[in-house]
Amino acid sequence: MTILKEGKKVGICSDHAGYELKAIVEGYLQSQNIEYHDFGTYSPESCDYADFAHPCAIAVESGECYPGIAICGSGNGINMTLNKHQGIRAALCWEPELAQLARAHNDANVLVLPARFIEPEVALKCVDVFFSTPFEGGRHQRRIDKIPVK
Repeated sequence: MTILKEGKKVGICSDHAGYELKAIVEGYLQSQNIEYHDFGTYSPESCDYADFAHPCAIAVESGECYPGIAICGSGNGINMTLNKHQGIRAALCWEPELAQLARAHNDANVLVLPARFIEPEVALKCVDVFFSTPFEGGRHQRRIDKIPVK
C-alpha cells in the first residue's frame, strides 16, 4: 500500500450520516493492521461535519496523520470543509476508478466517501485503491502546484 507512511496513522472522521460506514471502514483498517486516529463523531446523533473535518484536516496538513478518510451523507459538506485547508486535497469518490484518479492525477490526501450513495463493499474497494495508487507526478505536479491560493 503505497500512500501509507511508516509511523503515521490514517486520520478518519464523519458526521452522523457517515457514522455507520466509518465504523465499517475502521473495522476494515483494524483487520489490515492499519492504525488510525478517529476524530469523531462517536455516535449516530445529529451533529455538524465541520466539527470533525477541521481537526482531521489539521492533522493531515501537519503530518500528524496521513492520509485521511472522511465520510458524510452526500460527501459534499465534509469535502468542502476539508478543502478549505490549503494543504488538503480531498476527493469525493463513489467508485474505485475515481479513487485511483484522485491519487494518480491529483495526489489527493483525503478520501471522501458519500455514505448514503455507496455500498460498504464499494467503499472498502475505494479505500484499497486510494491507499495503493501512487501519484504519477509529471504534468500533474504542475497542476497541483497551482491549487493553493497565493
